[in-house]
Amino acid sequence: MSEHVDVLIIGAGLSGIGAAATLATRQPDKTYLVLERRPSSGGTWDLFRYPGVRSDSDMYTLGYRFKPWLGDKALADGASILDYVRETAREYGVDERIRYDQHVTSADWDSESATWRVAVDEGDESKTYTASFLWSCTGYYNYDEGYTPEFTGRERFRGEIVHPQHWPADLTYAGKKVVVIGSGATAVTLVPAMADDAAKITMLQRSPTYILSLPARDPLALGLRKVLPRQAAYNVTRIKNIAQASALYNVSQKQPRLVRRLIRRLNQKQLPEGYPVDVHFKPTYGPWDQRLCLVPNGDLFRAIRHGKAEVVTDTIDTFTETGLRLGSGAELEADIIITATGLNLRLFGGVEVTVDGEKLDAPSTMAYRGLMLSDLPNFAYTVGYTNASWTLKADLVAEFVCRLLQHMTEVGARTVVPVRQAGVGEEPFMDFEAGYVLRSLDELPKQGDVEPWKLKQSWFHDVRTIRRTDLDDGVLQFR
Repeated sequence: MSEHVDVLIIGAGLSGIGAAATLATRQPDKTYLVLERRPSSGGTWDLFRYPGVRSDSDMYTLGYRFKPWLGDKALADGASILDYVRETAREYGVDERIRYDQHVTSADWDSESATWRVAVDEGDESKTYTASFLWSCTGYYNYDEGYTPEFTGRERFRGEIVHPQHWPADLTYAGKKVVVIGSGATAVTLVPAMADDAAKITMLQRSPTYILSLPARDPLALGLRKVLPRQAAYNVTRIKNIAQASALYNVSQKQPRLVRRLIRRLNQKQLPEGYPVDVHFKPTYGPWDQRLCLVPNGDLFRAIRHGKAEVVTDTIDTFTETGLRLGSGAELEADIIITATGLNLRLFGGVEVTVDGEKLDAPSTMAYRGLMLSDLPNFAYTVGYTNASWTLKADLVAEFVCRLLQHMTEVGARTVVPVRQAGVGEEPFMDFEAGYVLRSLDELPKQGDVEPWKLKQSWFHDVRTIRRTDLDDGVLQFR
């Protein structure tokens, strides 16, 4: 017999645990379960085990709104973030509602009963859950397989090839020559983390990324803790950091040349005199057309300055037995090659979604406020910002879903569904030039050219609309 709950949450990572904690607090009468595919909670922060793994957003905004971050570091290591997420789960009783090793394969909405029927593989067995409301908190990455381009001659290389998403626990790199392919957040984390132990480490990039140094500790946050209650100190720091990040993003969009010059000047100050900044740290795109990388206390620049790491900007011609031959003809020797070449997107954790037996065609749907889909009843998903901390949006989604559930109870509705109005124009789901987005745009829902279908990558905007909007907006249909 199927187990039934009011709300079924898929995913016990940062988003799922935050969703469940908010639900438990704001809708205590609702029954819920969290289904987690892996044998442990934490999502990204439990899966990724590569050296130096850390946040690429400050913890005062990556942390939950309702749970102050009390660590000393603004950019925290993965283990500390995992502890924070699991502590939240224990504190709000979420840990008792998580079911592990639950691989959700399909979810079918039945209009007659107003119920989701969710199929799950549990090892060699299959089981079914039913729920009145389904909430996908799986993120949008494919956690089974990262993105690796087709490299010519890869099979010839005699050393080890590693993707950071699947870091071998027994990998030894001390005293070895290491090449990290990539220039994103993972690459700029790995290089300084491995530089002290590796004999030589090289970051090989096809093109540069914008990189900014951020103090590892936030002096204001640490000072406020001494004079204000924890939550108050956290709130002030959080708003300050949101405002700073928002201002940088907005200026980057309006005055990209100004921000480009500023970042170049800051980078130049932290690199050796005469260093070819424009070769290795001058991207061809504008600031924030792709995500900006943060490095704590300039650790990447420090490793370069001290001669412990180098950056090479070139293309790969082929792998060789001993390393890589580049497009320029130069050779890079390596014992270990790390392909920090990005991730793949996977919508809703790969779950096959159907409505009355008809498979959902995601690209034909439109995102409502970036948290529901047109013509898909009693369903919400959590996807964070591309230009700010993921959790800022996740918190707002959780608040909205709880408000939505309360409204359904008050008006006696069994179902809620966003219905797209005629004449709303279509735009890509994300206006973002990152490779992982561009590779998958054709598989994603659309956004509209007007609100509430237009996605705004702005916390200040979403606070006004998602948190305070009238739910009887003519788009949400309650039945």
